[in-house]
Amino acid sequence: MEREVAASSGAKRLKFRKVLIADERYESAGVFDVNGDGIPDIVSGAYWYQGPDFRKAHRIGEVAACGEYYDDFSTIPMDVNGDGRMDFITGGWWGNSIRWRENPGQSGKEWPEHVIAETGNVETTRAWDVDGDGELELVPNTPGGPLVVYKLAKGPGGRPAGRFDAHTIWPHNQGHGLGFGDITGNGRGDFVLAKGWLEAPAEPFAGEWVFHEDFDLGSASVPVLVVDVDGDGRNDLIVGQSHAYGLHWWQQRRDGGKRTWVRHAIDPHNSQYHDLAWADLDGDGACELVTGKRYRAHCGNDPGARDDVGIYYFKWDGESFSKQIIDFGPPRVATGVGIQFALADLTGSGRLDLVAPGKDGLYVFFNEGMT
Repeated sequence: MEREVAASSGAKRLKFRKVLIADERYESAGVFDVNGDGIPDIVSGAYWYQGPDFRKAHRIGEVAACGEYYDDFSTIPMDVNGDGRMDFITGGWWGNSIRWRENPGQSGKEWPEHVIAETGNVETTRAWDVDGDGELELVPNTPGGPLVVYKLAKGPGGRPAGRFDAHTIWPHNQGHGLGFGDITGNGRGDFVLAKGWLEAPAEPFAGEWVFHEDFDLGSASVPVLVVDVDGDGRNDLIVGQSHAYGLHWWQQRRDGGKRTWVRHAIDPHNSQYHDLAWADLDGDGACELVTGKRYRAHCGNDPGARDDVGIYYFKWDGESFSKQIIDFGPPRVATGVGIQFALADLTGSGRLDLVAPGKDGLYVFFNEGMT
């Protein structure tokens, strides 16, 4: 299936070409060069799809199915064992672990799966540079468990050793939702949890993180974006409701030296905003908020679960966000995004395309620019 869709932006429209890649139900996808040919490929669930046209599917291996779900809630590229081939990080709710799948470097061979850690239920995992050394660490959102960061260990010569060291940041229940970014303006990355934020010490893996119970974000998205929305030099928060209605930004203010937060609506009329991205889709040098509905996030049991699905970007005009529709309509006519979608230049055009996995299929929205 292939069709054209367009999102309006003033007198111009950002045009996308929608292509069905696979009629699968995996909810996470990533983009990286699997076979070393210099061309990006798409990895989702039990398969990787070979670029540049993504028509040829290669088997990765079995993924455990649990009702409507697969136990595959992230696709994070990382060369874990230092062999020069990109592996990826996954894990999910039922497996109670995060795992890495090893790229065998040969088409047709199964990708061995290795357990990184037994974590408890994993909502999804993200990767951020927590200690500021220029390399990404793994941070799973485990709603009923503590906040633990997993750092890739190094062997002789600084080569990745194929294992991870665990660093407990917060020993208490972290809740649903997770973000990372500099809230204080001191250059360190802080963590955002569902019911407050953790201020980073000078030594992230040795010092004490200070919890500030400043807000309650509800069934918060993963990630919660930490970005300066209004350009005042202070980072704000953008939060979707993963399992309810609502998409908001929380403005950071300083009143007499005290930090306060003011919530502003972006889109209160749609639900299941589970994954968010902050990126320049239209090429004007300013980032947009990119997100969409996670179709059947709780198998039809969330508020708004039976509403139409869609993918959108929201453009900041200096005062508020304006909603631009990339795709919208009934399920199987339009599509949403899963628990982890991907933005990447798939064609070498210099424009970001959108890879949208979900229970309603795996799609690519090729970005054809402003018309």
